[in-house]
Amino acid sequence: MAKNKYYVVWKGREIGVFSTWESCKMQIEGFKGAQYKSFPDRASAENAFRAGYEASCQQTTGKGQQESFKQYENLSENQRPIGQSIAVDAACSGNPGKMEFQGVFVETNTHLFKSPVYEHGSNNIGEFLAIVYCLAWQKKNKLSYPIYSDSVNAQKWVREGVCKTKIAENDKNKPLFEVIRWAEKWLHENSFRVPIYKWRTEIWGEIPADFGRK
Repeated sequence: MAKNKYYVVWKGREIGVFSTWESCKMQIEGFKGAQYKSFPDRASAENAFRAGYEASCQQTTGKGQQESFKQYENLSENQRPIGQSIAVDAACSGNPGKMEFQGVFVETNTHLFKSPVYEHGSNNIGEFLAIVYCLAWQKKNKLSYPIYSDSVNAQKWVREGVCKTKIAENDKNKPLFEVIRWAEKWLHENSFRVPIYKWRTEIWGEIPADFGRK
């Protein structure tokens, strides 16, 4: 089961370490330019608060990467996620709001790609684009790792080849809709055999590509 997390707010109504998402949310919801992130325990949260926001967002390297997959070692082999795989996830501040997505190699927690921040998007759009981008990125680099996503909607949209968002295109999100059209075109013109699996959050905790903002 997922463990309780701690939340650091570097920029918000109040700053510091918070023990619940509800208390963190009070500090950052509606606060322009809020900076916050979740951590698995109080010690790492307090260290990150002291180090600052920019330092906390840097990639994990070295020994930490090699040990990141050990959190699943208490599970039986058929219950563990596939280590040689890529997890994708999106984050969106508001609905619609500023949206971005990224991909992380599960076994080592290595960040593989990260999108720009798009205006007036949604989490579902980001999840859809994350999967398609990962498919295209792997094909370009001649890779074929399984993909994990925690979004059922996004997986369905990928299967159908259409981003079924209810958000309308406007001047703010025109660049985002250009990416959506690229993704739909890519799905229509390319075949793939890479399996796309649902990340089992109830057993494994947050997906490795999570932005740590909830």
